[in-house]
Amino acid sequence: MRTGEKHHIGRSEVRALAVKAVGWAGSFPISQGVRAARLWTAGHLASLGWDNWAPDTAHSVLLSVSELVTNAHVHAAGTAHLVLTWDGTCLHVSVSDSDPQLPAPRPADAKADAGATSGRGLGIVTTLADSWDVHACHGGKAITACFRPRGGPDPHADGTDFHSG
Repeated sequence: MRTGEKHHIGRSEVRALAVKAVGWAGSFPISQGVRAARLWTAGHLASLGWDNWAPDTAHSVLLSVSELVTNAHVHAAGTAHLVLTWDGTCLHVSVSDSDPQLPAPRPADAKADAGATSGRGLGIVTTLADSWDVHACHGGKAITACFRPRGGPDPHADGTDFHSG
C-alpha cells in the first residue's frame, strides 16, 4: 500500500499513511547516575540539530529526562529504561522502570512544603512537555512526555487529523 492510496476493508475505507520515525533506547542503572542519561539524550538531540533550531525545547527535554530518570532511580531503586522517538512532529521521551505504582501530579491548588526536597518532578515535566501520560507495562510503569519543537497542534488530540507543515 502506498501513501495516499485508498483500500477498502469490508465497508470501511482505509487510507495508507507514511510514517517515518527515528528512535534510540538506552538503560541507565543507578550506578551511572542521571548525568549519563542526560548526556546520552543531548547527543541524540544534537544529531537531530535541535541544539541549533530548537534550543529551548532541547533544554526542556534534558531537564525532563533528568526528572524522569531520577524518579525511576528513587522510586524503583533500579535501572531506568529511556527511549527517544522522533516522528517529525513530536519527540516522545519515555522512561520506564520496575515500580508498578503509577504516579500522579500534585493538584495545582495543593500547598507546597517549602522545605521539601522532592516531589516536584512531574510538576516540572507537566510545565515543560506539551503532553505526557503514564501507563503500566511489564510489571512496572512507563512515563512518556511529548515535545513539539515547532509548536502547532497536538498530534495526540482526540479525533483530529494533523499534518506537518
